[in-house]
Amino acid sequence: MEEKFMRVLVMFDMPTCSKKERKDYARFRKSLIKDGFMMLQYSVYMRICKGVASANNYLDKVGLIVPPKGHIRALILTEKQFDNMRLLLGGRSENEKANAPRQLTLF
Repeated sequence: MEEKFMRVLVMFDMPTCSKKERKDYARFRKSLIKDGFMMLQYSVYMRICKGVASANNYLDKVGLIVPPKGHIRALILTEKQFDNMRLLLGGRSENEKANAPRQLTLF
C-alpha cells in the first residue's frame, strides 16, 4: 500500500519577556528549522512527511524539545486537507511556493 504525503503543523505561542524566555524561544524555533520545518506564518511551522508513521516520529522529536513555558499545538493533515485550506487574506508565501511538493513522472 502506498503511503500518502502528510503535513505536520506546529503552532506555538511562547513568552519572550525575559532573556531566558527569548533564548528558549530561539532554541525551539531553530530546532524546528533544523528538523526540516519551514515557516508558514509567524509561530506556525510545517513539514512534509511520507506517511503517518513519519509524521508521528517528527511529532515525537518536537515533544523532546518543547520549552518549559508557552503553548504548543501540533496537527497532522493529509495533502488534500492542506490543499483545501482557504486563504482569507493575502496569498501563498514565497517560501510555501518554493517548497510545494512536485509530482514526478517516471517512464
